[in-house]
Amino acid sequence: MRYGKAGIKLGMVTAHREAMMRNIVTSLFREEKIKTTDAKAKALKRVADKMVTLGKRGDLHAYRQAVAYIRDKAVVRKLFQDISSQYKERAGGYTRVIKLGFRTGDGASVSLVELVDRALVVKNPPKKDKTKS
Repeated sequence: MRYGKAGIKLGMVTAHREAMMRNIVTSLFREEKIKTTDAKAKALKRVADKMVTLGKRGDLHAYRQAVAYIRDKAVVRKLFQDISSQYKERAGGYTRVIKLGFRTGDGASVSLVELVDRALVVKNPPKKDKTKS
């Protein structure tokens, strides 16, 4: 019986699941949004919120805990300097999960996980119309 057993197994062995979660969390903080299956999105939300809370604490022990989980030190710096400063006033709920529909290949339900109140960056600004001069 599974009384009191928290967490989602996702059909993987423990080592694979932990490695996948570390990679997904790293990608989420690097890109600030990620598209994945619903089950992985729900598991990701728990871990990502804990990492932002570590970033808000900001002490050396929290930094070392984040470095032990997140795979890229540049992403950890981004988490502690940029992302955590956005959420100083927020008490929790740093990520949102938006259901997108179903994947065409295998029919798996897909969700978008993104950071709440993230800064929007325009990569390609609209070009000026040269004919109006």
